Parts: sequence; C-alpha cells; structure tokens
Amino acid sequence: MQTVNTLIVDDESLAREIVRRYASDFETLKIVAECSDGFEALRQIQTHKPDLIFLDIQMPKLDGFELLEVLDYSPAIIFTTAYDQFAIKAFEMNAVDYLLKPFSKERFESAVQKALYRIRQEKSLPENALDTLKENIQESRGTLDRVVTRLGSKVTVIQVDRIWYIESADDYVMIYSELGNHLKEKTMKFFEEHLPANNFVRIHRGSIINLAQIAAIDPYTKDTHMITLKCGAKLRASAEGYKKLRALL
Repeated sequence: MQTVNTLIVDDESLAREIVRRYASDFETLKIVAECSDGFEALRQIQTHKPDLIFLDIQMPKLDGFELLEVLDYSPAIIFTTAYDQFAIKAFEMNAVDYLLKPFSKERFESAVQKALYRIRQEKSLPENALDTLKENIQESRGTLDRVVTRLGSKVTVIQVDRIWYIESADDYVMIYSELGNHLKEKTMKFFEEHLPANNFVRIHRGSIINLAQIAAIDPYTKDTHMITLKCGAKLRASAEGYKKLRALL
C-alpha cells in the first residue's frame, strides 16, 4: 500500500508521543508533522496535505472542531479526546473513529485499520462529507462563544462579544466586528439559534445585532424602526424584530 502521510495534532506532548510510538508499528504511516495547536496544524496541513490526521478536540487558540471548519479538503480524521461527550459527537460526525484518552495500543490499531481501509478504498470522505461534518459540528456546539472565519490562508477567531452585527449575504453572512468584516458560510438562522439569546436579537430577516452595541432606536415607518449602533451602522428593524428587541430590553 502507498505511504499514508499522517499528521498528529495535540497540545499535550505526551499524547503526541504515544500516537507517534503506536504509529511506528505501521510501515504505511509516515508522520509528516506534529502540532500543538490548531493554527500550526492548519499551516502544516496546507504544506503536507496529509491523508490521515489524529486530531485532539480540546486545544487552545483553535480547537479540533474549529480547525475542521476551515479545512478545504477531506482527509481521514481520527479524533482523540479525554472528554467522552466530545468523543461521542465526533464518532457521530462521520470521522473514521475516535480514541478516548487514555487509549490502549489495541484500540489505536483498530482505529488505524479502519482509516487505512477507508483510504485504500478511496473512501476517505465523500465529496460532501466534510461539509456535513462541519455542519454537524456546528449544530452540536450549542451556544457560540466565538466564531472562526477564513479568507485564503488567514484564519480569524472572533469572540462573540466583539461582534457588532451580522447581515445576510446570499448563502453567506457578513460578520461586522472590532476585528473587521468577515464572510462566513453559514445561515442567519444558524446564528439566530446559536448566538447568546440574551445578547443578540434578529431585528430583521437580514440582520442580527448585538444589544450592547445599540446607540439609538428611532421610528422609521409606520411598522418599522431604525436602530443606530455605536459603530455608526443603521439597521432597520421589522415590526416583529422590534417586538423581540423590546422584549429583551
């Protein structure tokens, strides 16, 4: 079988060492890089395009789920985690397998065999599986505390309290924040459901605002109001949106 380029991503050096040691028993696995955080992993992924990634979930800067959000191709993924609830979600998200720390050599070998079989059969992931994986990850995360965006090679992590407002942009949304304007391939409905409900409100089918950013509310037409934000933006609130806004205020 051809060499399987493999990346190890984990913020714990001991965890990386264990994966590396267990992987050494597989002649087909070639460890191309080891990374301790998601940003470094993204750089190495862009360089090596690995066939297989051992991916920790809980990491600083950019976690395993957020890393997958900004991937633009479909490697085989084996999640590694010390948190069972994440492991279960990962397994349900079309990953090859998950390894719940601490895992045995036998359990590791079983996961690798599944990955090699999938890669051998050219079933690493169907074309749309990465999109499905990303969608499932987002839906499972509950209330957002930050949003990850990517433009070319630049990845930006935006804390939600730094978001001013969000507007619809066809199949995307535009996020306006202290860090600039960032396009995200998500729906308004997703953000309406996953942003903190006490801090954000959808005032119109095309606009969600951060309540802390409101500077003024003025009548606009018979059934609508104009919301002025501290950043200077002016957004129209529909009758239903204004009703939601008043309820929160």
